Amino acid sequence: MKQETALKLLKAGENVFLTGSAGAGKTYTLNQYINYLKARKVPVAITASTGIAATHMNGMTIHTWAGIGIKDFLSDADLKNMKERKYLKEHLENAQVLIIDEISMLHAKQLNLVNQVLKYFKESDDAFGGVQVIVAGDFFQLPPVGKKDENNRDKFCFMSEAWVEAKFRVCYLTEQHRQGNDYLNDILNAIRSQSITTEHLQALEQTNQQNIGETFTRLYTHNMDVDAINFKHLNAIEADGRQFDAVCDGNDKLIETLKSSVRAPENLTLKKNAKVMFVKNNFDMGYINGSLGEVIGFEEDDDHGILPKVKLTDGTVLVVEPETWSVDNDAGKTIASFQQIPLRLAWAITIHKSQGMTLEAAEINLSHTFEKGQGYVAISRLKALNGLKLLGINQQALELDSLAIKADRRFQELSAEAETHFELIDLIPQHKAFIRHCGGTLNETEIQRNEKKIAKSSGKTNYATATLDETRALFEGGYEIQDIAVERGLTPATIINHLAKLHKEQGLDISVAHPGDEVVEQVRKIYKRLMKRQSAENFSEEGSIKLRPIVEATNPRMGYDQVRLALLFVE
Repeated sequence: MKQETALKLLKAGENVFLTGSAGAGKTYTLNQYINYLKARKVPVAITASTGIAATHMNGMTIHTWAGIGIKDFLSDADLKNMKERKYLKEHLENAQVLIIDEISMLHAKQLNLVNQVLKYFKESDDAFGGVQVIVAGDFFQLPPVGKKDENNRDKFCFMSEAWVEAKFRVCYLTEQHRQGNDYLNDILNAIRSQSITTEHLQALEQTNQQNIGETFTRLYTHNMDVDAINFKHLNAIEADGRQFDAVCDGNDKLIETLKSSVRAPENLTLKKNAKVMFVKNNFDMGYINGSLGEVIGFEEDDDHGILPKVKLTDGTVLVVEPETWSVDNDAGKTIASFQQIPLRLAWAITIHKSQGMTLEAAEINLSHTFEKGQGYVAISRLKALNGLKLLGINQQALELDSLAIKADRRFQELSAEAETHFELIDLIPQHKAFIRHCGGTLNETEIQRNEKKIAKSSGKTNYATATLDETRALFEGGYEIQDIAVERGLTPATIINHLAKLHKEQGLDISVAHPGDEVVEQVRKIYKRLMKRQSAENFSEEGSIKLRPIVEATNPRMGYDQVRLALLFVE
């Protein structure tokens, strides 16, 4: 299907499954539709199944947006509690269009939960509460992680009740928009159709001798290989190592669950020149789940002691603070937490963890492939064949899941039927009716003005603004700072910094967070005294006063976050 036909169907308010091979333009088509909706003031929720993919689309994970977290079951009590959370209530009830990218990595149970949540909040028995749902992705990627006894039939979300109920129109994009005529695309399409030839295999095998430069990622099928390579490279560095141990708190069983699901290791050893990968999103700091970099040193921090200093591949230098992963009970209280530096060694990573990434160069070993689809996922991470060095391959490496093959063939048939039916039909009346239904605008002057604003800001992805807006919505919804931190997966210190920016830049009234006159007065006196002394040890390189001397001077001794908050009210 052509992109323009897919856009016609999207604009008509149809529930759509947007698919196609790498380079077919799925993301471009989604962005075209998102801009179309924004210009007409239709609320659109942009989400994805993973953090990497969500950031690529400038959105959030579907788990966070729908409030389902890591659950695979929601009781009536769960739904009732969710509706009491003002932030969830507002955006779920206002939702008109929902986009879920990288749908292949979302478990069938979780898509069913999103359906259940929207029906409840919208008070409607229609699929997804009557919200237009667009899912995008490719089911030749590896299936979602499930329980040991689950097969792919249980996990693929096209097998879910919600998928059937939504009656998705399939838009299988077939035009190729990758730059150049790279042979890699032919190989990927041959894997998809399971028509690999001797020539394709020879082209892959010949990359074994290819020089892909010094900056590349190694992809392996097994964690054991990845760990061995990472430790070998780390041990080869003569510098002293610094060990960072996770701080765990709460229910022992839940902590074990967190340890197995969090990508950050419990015990992390780093050295200067170690290659690392970030394993969590922090838009404020400027990294995402999957960002690659190199440790260039270590710095002492007032709050956390020694911290690693990392240079990202784009040249950005960051001092990396610990992040917290947590599990909450129904009342929103944290019952288990895992705090660690959000890094792992990255000379090598597993193919599973590479999903959603785009790599300029990679060394890949498929000799021990154990799951169908691993070879396709690994090779499709690359932009071109000249960035691939394939060390080995086994017979299963280029095979695909039989259910995914059958589904893909059916998707192609359904897409062809839709294209034949809708290509020449005028859908403009439906387009206008859908905008009216969503409460959007059809005023051409207003639309043109909005389009100019969108064009002006395109390419200037502002994650900081997006993340500030989320904090503001929760704060105005009556959440305490600690609760906002838990909800957003950030530290209380980061939330306090958000409030400071929101107060200064947007005039947000933060008076409800006032820690009390006595606290503020004590901090104010210490702050003024230290400012008069102008002792170099009390100031950072940027000239701002350090928290440690203020904390140490308080009586009784306050916590860093309490002092940080009090400083917002010091005149």
